[in-house]
Amino acid sequence: MLALKMVLLVCVGASLAQELITAEKLKSIEERLRITEATLNELKRENEALRMTAQASEIKLESLQAVNKAKEVAFSVGLLSAGSQQFGPFSTQENLVYKKIFINTGNAYDSSTGIFTAPVNGVYFFRFYVHSHPDKQMAVSLYKNSERQCSIFSLKPQTNTNASNGVILTLKKGDKVNTQLWENSWLYDDENNYTSFSGFLLFPS
Repeated sequence: MLALKMVLLVCVGASLAQELITAEKLKSIEERLRITEATLNELKRENEALRMTAQASEIKLESLQAVNKAKEVAFSVGLLSAGSQQFGPFSTQENLVYKKIFINTGNAYDSSTGIFTAPVNGVYFFRFYVHSHPDKQMAVSLYKNSERQCSIFSLKPQTNTNASNGVILTLKKGDKVNTQLWENSWLYDDENNYTSFSGFLLFPS
């Protein structure tokens, strides 16, 4: 009988020990799962931070590329694409539409209207040249948004006349620049491109 009791006590002890071992294992597994979950959450946060950083870098790169592209602004045009022609006189001022394109980087000059439209805020340089014949008044002005900025004028010269003027302007995006022939004035151009209009962006602002 004593031996049987001893056997039963050993079995009970073994069972209790097994239960303790199982509980310890479960506790260890739960702890490892908790650590794994915390690690995964940390990795998710790091991944999101990296994604946001990459997105911000991409946006910044696109912005820099757009700024660099916007810096490429330059045009130079002649009045006639071919042949020769005398313009004027007109009873009102007439916008000059330059048809021969030497360069139009940035496509800011419109050959259908003769108007340059600033693509970005910045400081720009413009120059225009005009040719006329003897005994004819020649007068041309450069305008910014319909406001006269500078002009050239010759009153009935004795010989053929060439004149030019230039100006540096601060423009906002969308500002317009063009040249106009005064009323009762003349000018001339041919394949030699005596009459021209040019401009370019000095620096954005």
